[in-house]
Amino acid sequence: MTTRPHVLVLGGGPDAERPVSIKSATAIAEGLRASDRFEVTLDIIDTLSAEQLAQRPGDLLFPYLHGPWGEGGALQDILEADGRPFVGSGSRAARWAMDKIATKACAMGLGMPTPAFHVLNTRDQTCPLSFPVVVKPVHEGSTIGLHVCNDAEAFASAIAAVRAEQARGIVRAYMVEPRIIGRELTVGVIGDEALPIIQITPAEGLYDYQAKYHRDDTRYTVAPSLPAGLTERLQADALRLHRALGCHDISRTDFMLDAAGTPWLLEINTTPGFTDHSLVPKAARHMGIEMPALCARLADLAIARRSARV
Repeated sequence: MTTRPHVLVLGGGPDAERPVSIKSATAIAEGLRASDRFEVTLDIIDTLSAEQLAQRPGDLLFPYLHGPWGEGGALQDILEADGRPFVGSGSRAARWAMDKIATKACAMGLGMPTPAFHVLNTRDQTCPLSFPVVVKPVHEGSTIGLHVCNDAEAFASAIAAVRAEQARGIVRAYMVEPRIIGRELTVGVIGDEALPIIQITPAEGLYDYQAKYHRDDTRYTVAPSLPAGLTERLQADALRLHRALGCHDISRTDFMLDAAGTPWLLEINTTPGFTDHSLVPKAARHMGIEMPALCARLADLAIARRSARV
C-alpha cells in the first residue's frame, strides 16, 4: 500500500487578516481531504518558531496566512530553514510582492503602467498629488488601512488616522497614489498558467474588506468582454510580473482599467483568498477545476519543485 503524503496546512497568523486566513486554510484542508490523495492536518497558529515548526508533522507544508507576517517573508524564512517542501513563494518573492512600492518598481521595469506614487509624509498636510487619491499601507492587503481622499479635508483625516495608529503602537509605512476610476480586473496564476480574468463590481463604493469577505451583493464577472487583445495582454502581464518577482505556485494580480482603455497595475498578492467569496477559486471553477483538484494541484507543484532540486 502506498502511503499518502501528509500535508500540514497552516492558518491564522498575528495580523489583521487572521479571520480570513482561518477561513482560507480551512477551505484548503477540506479541499485536500476531498481529493482523497493526502493525509491532512490543519494547524491554526498565531506565530511559530523554527523549533516549533520542526515538531509539527507533515511531508509537505501548505501555509496560508494572510498579512505581513504570514505572506511577507517572515514565515517564509522559517519554512525555508525547515527544509520541507512548501506551497507558495519563497522569502524573497514574498517580501517583494508584499511591498507595493517594490512591486510597482518591478512593474515599471517591465513596461507595465502603474499609478504614480509618493511615500506618505505625515508631517506634511499638503497632498503631493491631485485629488482624488488613495492613501494605503505599503505592506498590507484586503484594503486594511485604506483611505479614499477626494479633497484636502479627507487627506487631513487620513493623516490623523495614521498618526493615531502610530500613537497606539501600530507603525507601518503608507503611500499615496491617484485613485483610478474604472473597471476592476484581476488575474490569477496557478503554476505557470494565467486563469480567466474576473471583473469585480461592488454594489457600492470600493471593493473593501466588507465587500470582499462579508457582503453578498458584489458582482463577479468571469471572462468579461474586454477590448480586443486586452484579455491576452493582462494575462501575459500577470505572468510576467509573477515570474519577475520569483513567485511560486499561486498569485493574483489586480488592475484598474480606466475610461481611456489603459490597464493600471495596482498590486500582486502571493496568498490570495481561498474563501467562498474568493477570486482564484472562482476563476479555476470557470475552467472546470473544483476546489479539491485546485488544492491538490498546488500541493503537486510544491512537490514537483522539490523533486526538481534533488
